[in-house]
Amino acid sequence: MGYNFFAFLDRMKFIRRWALMRSSRDENIMEHSQQVAMFAHALAVIDTQIYGNTPDVSKTVLYAIYHESGEVMTGDLPTPIKYFNSEIRVAYKQLEDRACEKLLGMLPPALTECFAPYVKADTDSYEYRLVKAADKLSAYVKCLEEIKSGNDEFNKAKESIEAELRAKELPCLQYFLEQFIPAFLLTLDEMDSL
Repeated sequence: MGYNFFAFLDRMKFIRRWALMRSSRDENIMEHSQQVAMFAHALAVIDTQIYGNTPDVSKTVLYAIYHESGEVMTGDLPTPIKYFNSEIRVAYKQLEDRACEKLLGMLPPALTECFAPYVKADTDSYEYRLVKAADKLSAYVKCLEEIKSGNDEFNKAKESIEAELRAKELPCLQYFLEQFIPAFLLTLDEMDSL
């Protein structure tokens, strides 16, 4: 008998995001996690190289890679439902925790302690704060992409996510917003001509 951990995680590609929104292009939690990992890495590097802070870059990226792993069992609960009230938020958090425990049980015991810190991240850490910022950046980019393709369904989400991003007291995030987000509004030809 083998272990199911990675086969289960591979099913992340079947879990669709933005279930309550009409999207011009579907997005799954596997591709979302890859984008969040890339953005989290960028934020940690910017934080280190430009602002002189010392986040653990590797830990930040690993938190990001696994930040949606529990959703392979729970599905992606839409934000308006997940945060409707504190009771739902607490119950869903407990459900996600149980899903993560079940996933970790699908590893050989000798590997569990190596994966557990990332599948069940320290949500109070600075590195996880960078991941949450990267997660919001990913949602923001999705909104920009949808609006750019003529889908007005994402206008309100874009406004609220942008306000949340601007309110975060993370200089590395503000740097990313100023230096990198404008390129997401360009066409391929426009990017190529720069």
